[in-house]
Amino acid sequence: MTRPGPGEEFPFFVYGTLRPGECNHDHFLHGRTAEEEPALLADAVLYEGPGYPYALLEPGGGTVAGEAVTAAPGEYGELLAVLDRLEEYVAPGHPRNLYERVAREVLRPDGTAVRAWVYVAAAGVAEELRAKGTVIPGGDWTGRLRGPFP
Repeated sequence: MTRPGPGEEFPFFVYGTLRPGECNHDHFLHGRTAEEEPALLADAVLYEGPGYPYALLEPGGGTVAGEAVTAAPGEYGELLAVLDRLEEYVAPGHPRNLYERVAREVLRPDGTAVRAWVYVAAAGVAEELRAKGTVIPGGDWTGRLRGPFP
């Protein structure tokens, strides 16, 4: 897993309740971001959770839609801590993790890749989802409630 070097700050890839218009966006991101732009996470599958989704890394699995969120100047450390608490991330591989925070490439609309922090389902959660979870078709949490017509 790649970690930011000294002075380097990765954006965060958000794909569920932290996306613009979703319930946690204003509560956790408002005033803490410099930029939010659409992005895609490749080789991943999105699953329904209890009111929020889980992304699982699956080679050849498809894409997950979200946003690459860049912290505002001076906000990176606080934003990292706030998101770790929200996502119930304790430390790499910790048994109490609900999500793991991993560095992955995400694609911007212009096709360029950027390294970002992504919270993906922790091992135990991922195992359960693969066995009996519900995949969100198309990998877009915001599109889950839409019918076949816009």
